[in-house]
Amino acid sequence: METRKVWFVTGASKGLGLTLVKKLLTQNYRVAATSRSVQSLIKELGKSSEDFLPLEMNLTDNENVKAAIGECINHFGQIDVVVNNAGYALIGTLEELSEQEVKSNFEVNVFGSLHVIRNVAPLFRNQKSGHIFNISSIGGYIGGFPGFGIYCSTKFAVAGFTEALADEMKAFNVHTTLLYPGYFRTNFLSQGSVQTASNPITAYKTAREMENAHLRELNGNQPNDPEKAADVLIALSQEENPPIHFFMGKDAYHYAKQKIALIQSTMAEHETLATSTDISNN
Repeated sequence: METRKVWFVTGASKGLGLTLVKKLLTQNYRVAATSRSVQSLIKELGKSSEDFLPLEMNLTDNENVKAAIGECINHFGQIDVVVNNAGYALIGTLEELSEQEVKSNFEVNVFGSLHVIRNVAPLFRNQKSGHIFNISSIGGYIGGFPGFGIYCSTKFAVAGFTEALADEMKAFNVHTTLLYPGYFRTNFLSQGSVQTASNPITAYKTAREMENAHLRELNGNQPNDPEKAADVLIALSQEENPPIHFFMGKDAYHYAKQKIALIQSTMAEHETLATSTDISNN
């Protein structure tokens, strides 16, 4: 029965994840929600019940992720929809950010989702059904934001492996959807959610301007509604043939169309030179 599907949502104690879980529960779905702190989930959503399972999960630990998925299966008997939502923004130029700052961002934003996929894939393959939502960002399609290069690169990575995953899982009747959200009015850019370079370099004026624009001007004034985003995810989960690529928000469409137009014009301008490499061209 459609309304009794089980959703497994990461990063569910705040932001889009929390909004989605609340909406799912009001619509009679069953939900396993994960966070680094189970108490934060209980505070926002309540204790474990027939319909809800709060799970403390360390996304960067594959065995811990495997155990959490096992708990979900033991509690509900199944998983039908996975939302890889957990992640955080890291602001800093490539020169500024330390090796550890970069690694930590990739550990959560990239490897965390891979841990979930790796451990839920056997279940989905065996039951010949399932839907995986991987949350990228419009920054996973356009990287031209000074100071956001590393964050964007993590989201580009999510986009890359999701495209492959979609083809890998197709034979098992498992749907895969890559979401590129624009700016949604959550606490994503708030203190405690976003991280900035420990050792900023004052010479990077453009990056500092972009950073300040996000943290001081855009934060709290994002144009998109997370409640409507949750509705969109639920609607996509109900489609018979959901899309692999899904840009979400007018701003996401604006940026994507800009890049597509730029690539198309650049390819047309340089086509003769670019295609001159064919070995048969003498």
